[in-house]
Amino acid sequence: MNGQIEFLKMAAPFLRLYRNKTFVIKLGGSILTGDEILDSVAMQCALLKVLGLRLVMVHGGGAQASELSRRLGFEPEIVAGRRVTDDAALEVVKMTFAGKVNVELLSALRRQGALAVGLSGMDADLIVANRRPPVSILDDDGAKRKVDFGHVGDVKSVNATILNDLLDKGYLPVVASLGADEQGRPLNINADSLAEAIATSMQAKKLIFLTDQPGILRNPHDPSTLVPFADSQDLQSLIASGVVSGGMRPKVEACIRASTSGVKRTHIIDGAASDSLLTEILTGEGCGTMIVGEREKKLYQEQKLV
Repeated sequence: MNGQIEFLKMAAPFLRLYRNKTFVIKLGGSILTGDEILDSVAMQCALLKVLGLRLVMVHGGGAQASELSRRLGFEPEIVAGRRVTDDAALEVVKMTFAGKVNVELLSALRRQGALAVGLSGMDADLIVANRRPPVSILDDDGAKRKVDFGHVGDVKSVNATILNDLLDKGYLPVVASLGADEQGRPLNINADSLAEAIATSMQAKKLIFLTDQPGILRNPHDPSTLVPFADSQDLQSLIASGVVSGGMRPKVEACIRASTSGVKRTHIIDGAASDSLLTEILTGEGCGTMIVGEREKKLYQEQKLV
């Protein structure tokens, strides 16, 4: 009991700073595969909501979509951490993202007493996107190739009014990573990019990625090589050197864009670790990688901000 009281005392300055501030939390598909982990994340989000934070949750479902693809007899194609979405893959992501994954997350939040509302970017023009044309991209092996990602969209606009209206009424929006073009055609939106776009549009205090990694690691097999703090220049060098690759790459790229577009702090943490979300938000030490822009880095180093 004394330990709990001490934690509340320690968390008090952060709660005063963050009350009524908007946080965007992105859950990776791997975090959504285990009931125990999902319940833990839902409990932490429900508690943060009770403590006065305005939370918007964004989720993908890549692991679930890949599993369903294989059950249906075709192998998913992933390039530089992003899914190629042909006609068959689009049907899969519609079923998994806006269906199974969204419902299971809402169920976990309901068990914790949180009033959550499930959405996709299709709802009320929440996300308008442009279909991505074929692009030249550097693959993880450093080779340049031209890729047609198919029914994949890049966010054109976010109708943040919908999300703010829900937050004002005490609801927790849970957004699946689908959008539509201006003709209403559904598009698969990379969930990391979608979370970044929503956080930037809402000028969120923090954008937090819950992953299956402790954060950014210089050696992916050694947790002791965690990078606890970085700015965009640091991250560009890690991408160029190949340290950041695969599914971590779009997360890091989203953090770079968000931290230079008005989002004060971005974080990458292990969503499966015990109470990691509470630790990252309500303690000075944190538990993962924090990414900031140049101005925020200077203020942080001068200890003017927490």
